[in-house]
Amino acid sequence: MSSEWPRLSYESWSATCDTLHAHTQVLGKVAARLAPPEPQLQHAALRLSARGWETLPLPAPDGSGALAVALDLRTHEAVIEHSDGRVRRVALAPDLPVAAVTREVLAALRDLGGTVEIDMTPQETPWTTPLDEDEEHATYDPGQVATYFAAVTRVALVLAAFRAPYRGRSTPVNAWWGSFDLAVNLFSGEPAAPPSDDFIMRNAMDSQDVAVGWWPGDPRYPKAAFYAYAHPAPEGFANATLAPAAARWDAAQGLYVLDWDDVVASPDPQAVALAFGRSAFRHACVVCGWDPELAASGEGTRPPVV
Repeated sequence: MSSEWPRLSYESWSATCDTLHAHTQVLGKVAARLAPPEPQLQHAALRLSARGWETLPLPAPDGSGALAVALDLRTHEAVIEHSDGRVRRVALAPDLPVAAVTREVLAALRDLGGTVEIDMTPQETPWTTPLDEDEEHATYDPGQVATYFAAVTRVALVLAAFRAPYRGRSTPVNAWWGSFDLAVNLFSGEPAAPPSDDFIMRNAMDSQDVAVGWWPGDPRYPKAAFYAYAHPAPEGFANATLAPAAARWDAAQGLYVLDWDDVVASPDPQAVALAFGRSAFRHACVVCGWDPELAASGEGTRPPVV
C-alpha cells in the first residue's frame, strides 16, 4: 500500500459504492442469522481485514463446523469458506448484479454448511428492492474499489489506535453493513434510554457511549468523512471547538464531522484523524459526566506492558 492517503470522491464512485454496500448486506445478514446474539448487536457486525470485509467464523447450520464469508477487495470476489478447508468463490465483476451475487453466495453456503435463510430486504439504504431480486445495482469498478479499500484501511488503523488505550468496555473496529461505515464505540458502563423504539436503536443504543467512525459518503452527506457523536448527548454537546480546526458540528447529521479531504490534505493525516477522535471523546466525557479516570484512559497513553 502506498504511503500516500488516497483521495476519495463519492460523486465519482457512488454507483460502485452502492453495489459494494449491497454486497456487504448479504454478509451482515448471514452473520446476524448465524452468530450468537451479543449486546449492541455486536454479533451482526463485520470486520475489515487485510483483504476486505469479512464475517467472523459462524456456526454452520448443519453442525459441521464454522463458516465465514469475505468480500475480497484485492481479488474482487466473494469467498465462502468452511473450517474443514472447502472454499467457494463468486466473482465481483462489472455488470454482475447484486441479485446474482446474492444467490450464488447463499448457494455456496448451502453447499458447504447448510441452508441459511436471511431477510432479503436491505437495511438503512435508500433502495428497497430485495437483495436476491436487485438487478439495478450492477456497477462494480475494480479500480474505484481499490481506492476505497486503500482509504478504509487507513481509517481502520486510525480507529484501532484511537480505542487501544481505553480501559473501559469498547467495541472492535466494526464494519457496519447497514450504514456502510466503520466505527468504534467506547462505553461508560452506564445504561441509557434508546432514542427510539426502532429495532436497531432499541438494541444497539441502550448504553451510554461515544462513537467515532468514518463513512465513504452517501446521498445525505456526499463526502467521505470521519464523524463522532455521544449518546445520550446533553444540551451543549454541539458547542465544542474540536481539533483540528476543520472539524465542525453538522446539525443536519447531528454529529461532529471532519471531511476526508481535510485529513488527506494535511502533512500528517494519521495524527489529524487521531486528534479529531480524541478531542471529540474528551469533550463528550466532560459534558456527559463520565468518570474522570475512565475518561483519562482514552487520552492516548498506552497501558504498561510488564
